[in-house]
Amino acid sequence: MTDTNSAPAKPGLFRRLWTWFTARSRYGWGIIASVFFVVGIGFWGSFNWGLEATNNEQFCISCHEMKDNVYAEYRSTVHYSNKTGVRATCPDCHVPKEWGHKMVRKIQASYEVWHKILGTIDTPAKFAAYRPEMSKSVWRAMKTTDSRECRNCHNFNSMEFSQQEPRAGRLHQSALNQGKTCIDCHQGIAHKLPPQAAENYQHMLDTIDNVSLTQKVVDYLQGADVEKAKRAPR
Repeated sequence: MTDTNSAPAKPGLFRRLWTWFTARSRYGWGIIASVFFVVGIGFWGSFNWGLEATNNEQFCISCHEMKDNVYAEYRSTVHYSNKTGVRATCPDCHVPKEWGHKMVRKIQASYEVWHKILGTIDTPAKFAAYRPEMSKSVWRAMKTTDSRECRNCHNFNSMEFSQQEPRAGRLHQSALNQGKTCIDCHQGIAHKLPPQAAENYQHMLDTIDNVSLTQKVVDYLQGADVEKAKRAPR
């Protein structure tokens, strides 16, 4: 038998607040919209601040694995110091500028944080042993994106081959004609090439005239040294 004298259940706190906002207050919806707007602005500002704080060179080299290894190599290259004073920093080469691609890269970076915690490459020996795999991962990413980050500064359509070093001009023209991308040839431009890594990864990266990538880079650098020696004053 139903108890007809029992009092109805009291609405919950959220229900009462909702009723007050939407029914009893003439400004209810305006207050709700304002609250969501302020919270949204605060969230976006905090998110963007965090994104920028983790997207600069100082953050990249805050761990000794990067500072003592690849950063030390990079400081001796033309991307760090050159006659024009234009420097390409870590995120310029390794983090996309487009927001969507940048978010994907940031999510992928969480895997790197995990390996930082595990100490996967926290000694020179570990870093050297794991380096070929890290290099291949970067080359693969650049290959599949048509060297997207390289093209933020370098683009075949903007190059004047006749004003380049003769050897460089010929190689760039050949690469353009064959549909090559930057990473096909410039694997050691900012960091050292891992021993034998290029030869072991030729199934992913194309070569020119069946010459190994490592040998091609070495030949180019030696050729550049010879040309520089010829032009040096005696």
